[in-house]
Amino acid sequence: MKIGELAKRSGLTASRIRFYEANGLISAVERQANGYRDYGPEALWVLEIIAGAQGAGFSLEEIRHLLPVAPDAWRHEALLDGLKSKVAEIERLQARLAQSRAQLLLAIDSIENGPDGLTCADRAQWVLNRLRDDCDGAGSPPSA
Repeated sequence: MKIGELAKRSGLTASRIRFYEANGLISAVERQANGYRDYGPEALWVLEIIAGAQGAGFSLEEIRHLLPVAPDAWRHEALLDGLKSKVAEIERLQARLAQSRAQLLLAIDSIENGPDGLTCADRAQWVLNRLRDDCDGAGSPPSA
């Protein structure tokens, strides 16, 4: 199939498909006598895998190592290792985001519900102290 049809069927632009080809993510394709690329049916499912993997947070380099060396030659162990590694990376990111969220909620609560009668500088110091105490494990962020 020509690149226009592949682009239409995959939902990707022709330039994106050529980019993937140039970077070795899809196999080099044969060219017709007129110079047009002729993609086989496996190009569509490879593009779907690439798009899905990018949507799941994989980099192009990570995807390169997960793709089969041939349409029927998946490296199952490498694929499983790569998928498990990405899940672990996502879990670490979720933990960091949860910590950041808790700290921001504490900052919001501290600003909105801080003691009255403090100067601006004293209020800022009080908020910073509360955040520092929370980072040391002494405080607990408000639940929201």
